[in-house]
Amino acid sequence: MFWFDPSLNYLAASGTACMFAVMLTALLFGVSARQFARVVAASLRHLALAILTIASVLGLAFLMNYCGATATLGLAFAATGRLFPFFGALLGWAGVFLVGSDTSANALFGNLQVITAQRLGLDPVLMAAANSSGGVMGKMISLSSIAVAAAATGMPASDEARLFRFTLGHSLLLAVAIGLVVALYAWVG
Repeated sequence: MFWFDPSLNYLAASGTACMFAVMLTALLFGVSARQFARVVAASLRHLALAILTIASVLGLAFLMNYCGATATLGLAFAATGRLFPFFGALLGWAGVFLVGSDTSANALFGNLQVITAQRLGLDPVLMAAANSSGGVMGKMISLSSIAVAAAATGMPASDEARLFRFTLGHSLLLAVAIGLVVALYAWVG
């Protein structure tokens, strides 16, 4: 079949465990196949926009990684020299905004942070922590987080932009605060 890739380990995927849990629960509670199909179809309709958003963000992350955009972005941040500790936190913030996950942003930019820190004579652990801490501040404005929050709360899609605008200022302010703390630790502490 065109959708089955034998090189992927489907049992290790996080969604597989969830799927088995749902199916086992349905069996244990005696849910009929017709009821189960209706609930799954209703859930897919309810989450369609969130699923599309997450798939698009993941596609963007892969595209950026494979085309070299992340390396180019990293080089631009590395050129900031002594200001890199401040911008390192903002790099984590931007990474989580783009890919929607602190873990993914750490995988994307973590090594770049460490290498740049070593070249600039900074503590690599501090810069890796800056990437992760800045990333946490970007989580509140990541498109996938907003899409999932809107879908989970039943918020109309038209209000997602309003939610993004409301949290953007808070997110940026907190990311700047993290950047200042990291710069303080890097150059004073």
